[in-house]
Amino acid sequence: MSGIPGRFGWCTDGLMIAIPEIRFSSSLKRLSILIVPDVMYDPSMSLKRSLAGIIPDDKISLLSDRYEVIGDLAILDIPAGLEAYQDDIALALISKRKNIRTVLRKSGKREGDGRLAALEVVIGSGTITEHHEFGYRYRMDVAQVFFNSRLGTERMRVAAQVRPGERVLVPFCGVGPFVVPAAARGASVVAVDQNPDAIRWLFQNLVLNGVSGQVRAINDDAFRIPRFVEPGFDRVIVPTPYGSDTILAILPGMTRKGGNIHFYTFKPEDEIGSLMESFGENGLTCTASHKCGSVAPGICRYVFDLIKG
Repeated sequence: MSGIPGRFGWCTDGLMIAIPEIRFSSSLKRLSILIVPDVMYDPSMSLKRSLAGIIPDDKISLLSDRYEVIGDLAILDIPAGLEAYQDDIALALISKRKNIRTVLRKSGKREGDGRLAALEVVIGSGTITEHHEFGYRYRMDVAQVFFNSRLGTERMRVAAQVRPGERVLVPFCGVGPFVVPAAARGASVVAVDQNPDAIRWLFQNLVLNGVSGQVRAINDDAFRIPRFVEPGFDRVIVPTPYGSDTILAILPGMTRKGGNIHFYTFKPEDEIGSLMESFGENGLTCTASHKCGSVAPGICRYVFDLIKG
């Protein structure tokens, strides 16, 4: 039998099979067997349900079913009060997703311009992985760079609009999930990020995906772009970090007339009206918008597709 041994039994192709837990005494003269209650694990079962009977009922409500998978890593929050059960939670998660080899817990909030959260390994080893997304490959160290795997479909929506020969600008480019697809479609891309680790991984990903000849990668502050990049871009893709909306002021000056801007931001719904007004004040027309995720109660990520008049 092959698979992953653990508290829940043995994992083979996503199915958890309950087996006895075998313990040896230190003298190796006596074999003791602890029978684990029968569990036939259903991969579609929620994380909370899979841990029923392991985490007490009065504590399991603290656990969220939300987690992020990047490559073969899973990243989740383990709230105060559940630290003693973090191994059980990690094993349940590995059992639920057979591609996961390492489970990381967030040990701090995202901080700084790099949007990095402190991470701690619960099970497995290391924070380097390779993430596959719609045929593209992205290598990274999640402890060094920001990456959101939940935006894969959104990134492909934008990439589908890119035409061969376009000049595309990507501020806050990270390891390249907006950059690589645009370059693969024949665009000439300028990618900017002030995190040197992100740029180092971006260079690897450009080579990995065969588009290094079409991308100029710059390690600098996105707000300084007008100082070192020629304007007149056909398309600007802006995965704006939280609280960096002032980047909007420099975007029209970098975009040709009739050019497209895909602007991502985080807002409560009651601030959308004033944001739409600011688009008009900057000579931009919004042609489409939608929500694409949330970061906190009442605050969602929005994308606005804009055209420069």
